[in-house]
Amino acid sequence: MHTQDGTESAEAFYKKLLDEVPGLIFKAIFSDGKISVEYCSESVNELLEITAGEFKDNPDIFTYQRIVPKDRELFLKKMEVSKKKQERYHHEFRVKLPEKGLRWLRITGKPEKNNDGTVTFYSRISDITDYKLQEQKMLLADERFEFAMKASSEGVWDLNIVDDKVYFSAQLMKILGREEKEVTVPISFWMSHIHPDDMEAYQNTRQKHLNKKTPYYESVYRIVTDSGKYRWVLSRGKIIKYNAEGKPLRAVGTLRDITQIKEKEIQLGNTLNIIGDQNNRLSNFAHIVSHNLRSHASNLKMLLDLLKNAEESEREEMLEHLEGISDGLSITISHLKELVEIQTEVKNVKETLNLRHYLKNILSILHNEITKHGVTIEINIPLDVTVSYNPAYLESILLNFTTNAIKYSSSERKPVISYDFGLENDEKVLSISDNGLGIDLKKHKNSLFGMYKTFHKNQNSRGIGLFITKNQVEAMGGRIEVTSEVNKGTTFKIYFDEKD
Repeated sequence: MHTQDGTESAEAFYKKLLDEVPGLIFKAIFSDGKISVEYCSESVNELLEITAGEFKDNPDIFTYQRIVPKDRELFLKKMEVSKKKQERYHHEFRVKLPEKGLRWLRITGKPEKNNDGTVTFYSRISDITDYKLQEQKMLLADERFEFAMKASSEGVWDLNIVDDKVYFSAQLMKILGREEKEVTVPISFWMSHIHPDDMEAYQNTRQKHLNKKTPYYESVYRIVTDSGKYRWVLSRGKIIKYNAEGKPLRAVGTLRDITQIKEKEIQLGNTLNIIGDQNNRLSNFAHIVSHNLRSHASNLKMLLDLLKNAEESEREEMLEHLEGISDGLSITISHLKELVEIQTEVKNVKETLNLRHYLKNILSILHNEITKHGVTIEINIPLDVTVSYNPAYLESILLNFTTNAIKYSSSERKPVISYDFGLENDEKVLSISDNGLGIDLKKHKNSLFGMYKTFHKNQNSRGIGLFITKNQVEAMGGRIEVTSEVNKGTTFKIYFDEKD
């Protein structure tokens, strides 16, 4: 449309301009419950698949033939509220087009009340289908991620290294025993939950990654929950943002509760230790059976073969040898029987025993030996001290340690044996100390409690006492510790298990 002088009219100019605006531009007037469209841009054909003329002649095509029925009521309600309150409107809805099918549209605009009581709507409609599809994909991805996090034992953290603030996901807070809710807190909050024994390793691993010495961060440590219990966690992460100078700005990662895995690992370690102990015991049993019993059997066979052809004068001497071999075989079998009993006897057969009373009994049994060697006995055990123990084991343990202290006394000084009782970390401990020959622990520590291990050239040493004693103590749930110095003496500490 042009003016008489050939120039383009303002109306034509604005029409062209509005037709270039993305989406549909239209002007509608509400009067007496009816709507009429005074203007609409040519894009109405693309958005609603109707012509501008059809839209102007019959606006109800848009409302009742294009808008999806489920969205129509809310659409009309929104427009009615906007008309009454004279407020801007912003609404998203779906339309069903003949060719394009289901599409998402957004309408925005404002109402304007006229002097004659009618209301004019200046509106713009745009196609947001691609945006809504992308939004739905993102929402679906977020839901999947959220469900995956809830289904797993992992939480997410996001650390702002500049201000030392860290974001924790809801699942991570759940691991702490807190409300399942996202939070952003100072990094000091997390540090305060790390087990003190694990802090140094945690800091070292973290610092190595901050210094770019490792491609990613990974650390296993314990955290304390709100209930006061510690749980094992595996934290993994990576710095994802640096500044222009190469300094780290942001790191993200995950935190996984691995308490069950760690407990299984500890149980497995304990099981392996038990298996190792059992293998050592089996090795000792095998030593008796394969070496000692075989030696006795060989000696017996050899002497019996000689006895068949020996002169009468030689028989008496051979019988004496046979008697000695028989005694040795009897002792070996007795040791083996005793060790089997230790391992098979029910461990909880315990009684409340007065420790000083049982020690006095042992000292009475060994009175002659103590007198013979001029041993001084020092007893520092309160009269009322009791231990929960098997009576036979307690007698055997006290007897073995006392006889050893007498047997390995030094000829250079008067023997002294001390018995002291105390508590260490609420554990009852009996210490038996002597000033005898002592043991070179650097040389013999690993074999100290082995079967048939001796450490002095004493003709009465059989190397079975400490092995049996250790088995008895461990069968009762306790343990033995030893300190010794050559030519100065030895101290054995017996720890009693009072949990049962």
